Amino acid sequence: MRRIFDPILAGATFRDRMLACAGGMTGIALTSLIAWWILRDSAMIPLIVAPMGASAVLVFAVPASPLAQPWPVICGNTISALAGVFCAHLIGSPHVAAGCAVGLAILAMSLTRSLHPPGGAAALTAVIGGEAIGSLGYSFAFLPVAFNAVCLVLVGVLYHRISGHSYPHQARPIEAQAVPQPEFASPHPDDIDAALTDLGETYDISWDDLDLIIRRVDFHAARRRSETTHRGFFSSHKVR
Repeated sequence: MRRIFDPILAGATFRDRMLACAGGMTGIALTSLIAWWILRDSAMIPLIVAPMGASAVLVFAVPASPLAQPWPVICGNTISALAGVFCAHLIGSPHVAAGCAVGLAILAMSLTRSLHPPGGAAALTAVIGGEAIGSLGYSFAFLPVAFNAVCLVLVGVLYHRISGHSYPHQARPIEAQAVPQPEFASPHPDDIDAALTDLGETYDISWDDLDLIIRRVDFHAARRRSETTHRGFFSSHKVR
């Protein structure tokens, strides 16, 4: 039963979960407040759209994820909303338009290196958002979607300065420590690419972070082997 409450993300701690909770509350509240302050005279424009809730989960709970970086958050939501408006105007059937909007959003985000899951919701909102959203036309992608996304990213940058997380994320190598060289050299970058190709899956981690993790595994493995060797050496001398 206890495992139900174990973190599903590697490296997650209770502190990180509480920071994510506080960050999500802060991010959405401030984004909504900024939008109200600037757009309060525009009664037809929603102050905040639902996909921002999903974006906030990524920005504040997994700030190291490639899907949570500023470019995917801003461009992914915006370009997806444009795709949704395009399909809503072009296709008469709302069912077909909804499917095409999400599919086109995935393609557009993939081609622009801005894959962001909440973008699918932004595209869908443009199709099923009702008369209020439909009346905005292509401007919906910029006000409120892009505006909300920019505000959320700015809050995320400031918040993570306080939380101690790297956002926008950059892999932070740890200073080298003196340990015996591992028995096997760290894998070549081409070997990592080949392994990923063999597995045939897409993982939610940047290549730089994956390389850093592998190198840290090498370091700790070498240190463990060194400690085991030393313990065996002293034990054998004590026996004598």
